[in-house]
Amino acid sequence: MVTEISHFLPEIARLRHVVMSDDDFTPRLGSQRGKDGQKVVKYGGRIRAAARLAGTKTGVRARRFDGSRIGRGASMGRLLSSRDRFAGFRGRRAVVKASLIRLAGKGGQAARAHMRYIQRDGVTREGLPGELYGPRADHADGGDFLKRTACDRHQFRFIVSAEDGAEYPDLKPYVRRLMAQVEQDLGTRLDWVAVDHFNTERPHTHIVLRGVDDQGDNLVIAREYISHGLKERASELVTLDLGPRTPQEIEARLRHDIDQERLTAIDRRLLRRMDADRMVSAADNDYFQQSVAAGRLRKLKAMDLADDMGCGRYRLADGLEETLRRMGERGDVIRLMQRELTARRLDRAGVEQVISSGEREPIVGRLVQRGFSDEHRDRHYVLVDGADGRVHYVDIGRGDATPSMPEGATIRIEPSRADVTEADRTVDRVARANGGRYSVDLHLLYDPGASEAFATSHVRRLEAMRRAGAGPERSTDGSWSIPGDHLTRAEAFAQRQQRDRPVSLTMLSPRSVADLAAVEAPTWLDRELASGEMAARDAGFGREVRTALAVRRQWLIETQLATGEGREFRMRSGALELLRQRELDDAGARLAGELGKRFEPARTGDRIEGVIARRVDLESGPHALVERSREFTLVPWREVLDRNIGKAASGILRADGINWQFGRGRAGPSIS
Repeated sequence: MVTEISHFLPEIARLRHVVMSDDDFTPRLGSQRGKDGQKVVKYGGRIRAAARLAGTKTGVRARRFDGSRIGRGASMGRLLSSRDRFAGFRGRRAVVKASLIRLAGKGGQAARAHMRYIQRDGVTREGLPGELYGPRADHADGGDFLKRTACDRHQFRFIVSAEDGAEYPDLKPYVRRLMAQVEQDLGTRLDWVAVDHFNTERPHTHIVLRGVDDQGDNLVIAREYISHGLKERASELVTLDLGPRTPQEIEARLRHDIDQERLTAIDRRLLRRMDADRMVSAADNDYFQQSVAAGRLRKLKAMDLADDMGCGRYRLADGLEETLRRMGERGDVIRLMQRELTARRLDRAGVEQVISSGEREPIVGRLVQRGFSDEHRDRHYVLVDGADGRVHYVDIGRGDATPSMPEGATIRIEPSRADVTEADRTVDRVARANGGRYSVDLHLLYDPGASEAFATSHVRRLEAMRRAGAGPERSTDGSWSIPGDHLTRAEAFAQRQQRDRPVSLTMLSPRSVADLAAVEAPTWLDRELASGEMAARDAGFGREVRTALAVRRQWLIETQLATGEGREFRMRSGALELLRQRELDDAGARLAGELGKRFEPARTGDRIEGVIARRVDLESGPHALVERSREFTLVPWREVLDRNIGKAASGILRADGINWQFGRGRAGPSIS
C-alpha cells in the first residue's frame, strides 16, 4: 500500500500548486486514525495482538507433535475429542479397548490363539462356544479370515462394551452399524470378524480387524481416532438405540456408586474440584449432587482414603485414584474366582490374590483355569487350587512367555527375580580378561575347571539377550563382543523379563493327583516324600495331596522302593532312577508300536543324532523324541527345541543335558 501511494506523490505535489496555491499542504503518510485522533486498529491486527498475548503465532496454543494425528480418521478423532466433557452427561456410555498386534514372527501364532480364545466354550447366553460373524453374514469362518491375514503386517483388536448392552437381545446389528460408521470415518471398506460374549457382568464384543484398507495397503488409523473416535461413535449409537439416560437412571447410578470400593464417576468429579492442598467440599448448587458427594466423602473417610477437616471439607488421600482402581481390580478378581469355583463346584475355605514378588513362597496346586487378565497387552492369569487349602489368582505375564498346560494338571509357581545372574558376572569377567571378547574356548582357558556344557549355558544367556536387543553381538567365528556396560544391560534385560514373566510356572504332572498312587514312574509325590518338605493343609486340594502322599508311600514300601514308617520313611538308593528307566521303557514300547521303529535307550556319554520329531510329556518331565531312519530315542527336553521341531540335531548326552547342534554337517557355534 505504501508503494502505491508513493507512486502518486509527484502528481499530488503538482496539484498542490495548481489547486491549493495559497495553502502550504504537505501529505503525511502514516497509520489511520479516528476522529478522536486515536490510532485505528484493524480486525486482523487485533487477532495478531491477542495471539501475541497468548504466546503463539496463530492464537491457538501449539500442541507438541506426538504422532497421534497420523493416519486415517485424524480429523474426525480431533473433532470428537473436542466435544464438551459435560455435553454427553445424559448419553449412554460405552467402553472401547483397542490394541495393534504385529503379525511378524510369533504374531501369526498369537493371532490363531486369540481366534481360538474368543470362540471358546461358555461365552454365549446359552453357555455355548462363541460364534464368529462378519459385516453381512451371521456365520464367519475363522480359518478363512486367518488365511486372508497371512500376509498382513498387523491387525487391530477391539473390545466394545456398552454400559447397557444387556438390554440388546442381539448385539450384531449394533456392532455392524458401529463398524459401518467407522468405515465412513476412515474412508475405506474394512475386513473384520467379531464374537459377542455374555459370560461377564457386562456383555461385550471382540472385533478383529485386518490391517489393510480396500486397496490392499497397510491400514494406519490415527491414534486420536482410536482413543476418542471409536468410544464416541459407540456411545452415540447406544444412545440412539436405547434413548438418553433419564434423570432417574442417572440418580440411581450415582446412589449405587456411593458405597462402591472402586473408582467411580463421583470420585472423578471430586478429584477435578480438589484444590492444590487436596481439599474438597461437598457443596454444590445442585442439592442432589451435594448429597451424593457428601455420602461418597463419608465412605472414603471410612475407607481411610479421606480425612474430615471440619466445616464440610475433606482432604483426599495421596494416590486416591490409583488405590481405588486397584481395589476395583481386586473386586473383579474375587468375583471371577467365585464364579469359576461355583461353576466347578469347588468349595474352598478362602481366596487369595497372589502378588508375585521375591518374598512369596512357591505355590503347588491344581490348575483350575488360565485366561486373559489384559487381552490388549497379552497378559495372562491362572487360578490355582493350592495345596495350602486356598485358591490363588496369579498374574503370569505375557502369554507367549509361559507354555500352555492342561486344566487339572498339578503345577508349581515360583516368583522370578530381576537380578543380574552369576552367568552374567562370569561373562563380564572373561570378557574383561580378553579385550571385550567372550567364547566357550576363552571361558575354558579362563577357568580350566569348567565343563564345556557349563560354558555353553552362558552362551544361551547371551543368545537370549541378543534376540531381545540387549547388547552383545555374535561374530561369524562364534565369539561375542561384550560391551563395557554388560552388567547394566543384563540387569535391564532381567527386569524386562521379570515384567513379561513375573513367575516361573512348571508342570509337575498332567494327571490327577489321585492317579499317581501306583504309577511306574518317578512322580512329584516321590520327590516330596524324599525331601520331607511338603506341607499340605488338611483342606481342599491339600487334603487330596495328603491322601495321595499316604497311598504313594505305602505303594513304595510294598514294591521295596522305600522302607520305614512315619518319620523313619526313607527312599532306597537309586529308587527314582529305577522308576525313570521303567517309565522310559514303557513309553519306548508304546511309541515303537505307534512308529513302527525300534526304541534305543540313551545313556550318558552317547552321541544323539536324528530329527527332533516332537515333545513327549512323561511323569519324570518332558522328553524329546529323536527319530532316525530305523530307530528312535527319548532324551530330556530343552526349551530351545520348541523352535527346532522337525530339524536334524546332534549332541552328546551328559548328566547336565545335551549341547545341541542343529543341521546336518553345518559348521558353526553350538546352541543349547
